[in-house]
Amino acid sequence: MNIKFLIFDKLTALDAVGPYEVLSRLPGSEVEFLAKEAGPKPTDTGMLSLVAARAFSEVDPADVDILLIPGGEGNRPMLSDEETLEWVREVHAGSEWTTSVCTGAMVLGAAGVLEGLSATTHWAHMEGLAKYGATPTSERVVREGKVFTAAGVSSGIDMALTLVAEMTGPKVAQAIQLGIEYDPEPPFDAGSPEKSDPAIVEFIRNLEGQPA
Repeated sequence: MNIKFLIFDKLTALDAVGPYEVLSRLPGSEVEFLAKEAGPKPTDTGMLSLVAARAFSEVDPADVDILLIPGGEGNRPMLSDEETLEWVREVHAGSEWTTSVCTGAMVLGAAGVLEGLSATTHWAHMEGLAKYGATPTSERVVREGKVFTAAGVSSGIDMALTLVAEMTGPKVAQAIQLGIEYDPEPPFDAGSPEKSDPAIVEFIRNLEGQPA
C-alpha cells in the first residue's frame, strides 16, 4: 500500500504525525512524505520539521494508493497553486483513498474533490468548506465514497484508524490502536466549541483567523 502525505511549510505537526503513527503500522504499507520541493518543512510552531523525501512532481500520481493532506496555516498558498491542485486531482482520479486532516480539506476542496460531498475540517474553518461546493458537517470523521475528511488536528488519528478498519477489518485497526495505546482520557471535557467556555472559543477563533 503506497501512502503519500503531501506536506508543506507551516503545517500542523499532529495533523500528519498522528495518522502516520497509525498508517505506518499497517501491514504492507510504504509511507512517504512529499512536498512541492523536497527537504525539511518547518511546522507552524517553528520548533519541529518534517522532511519531504521527494518533490511530488517526481511521483507518478497513478502509483499513489492513499493520499493524505494535513492542515496548518502554510497550506493557504496551495489553494491557488494550480501545479499542486492538478497533482492532487490526478492522484485522486486513481487513488484507493483520498484523505485530509483539519484544513487539509480546503486543499481537497480547491482541487474540486469535495464538490457535492459532505466534509469536515477544524471547527473554526467550517464555513470555508461551503465555497468549494461541500456540505460542512461537525462530525469528527466523514466518509464519502473513497474520500475521508477529519476534523481538527487530533481527529486525524481517529480518521486513520477508521480507514484501516475499512481496509482490513476492525481487528487490525484495534491492534494498531492498542499498540499506540490510543485510549484518551483528557483532563477537561472542552475539546469542542459546544463543550468549551465561550470566551475560550472566541480566543481560539481569533487565533485561527478567518476561514481558509
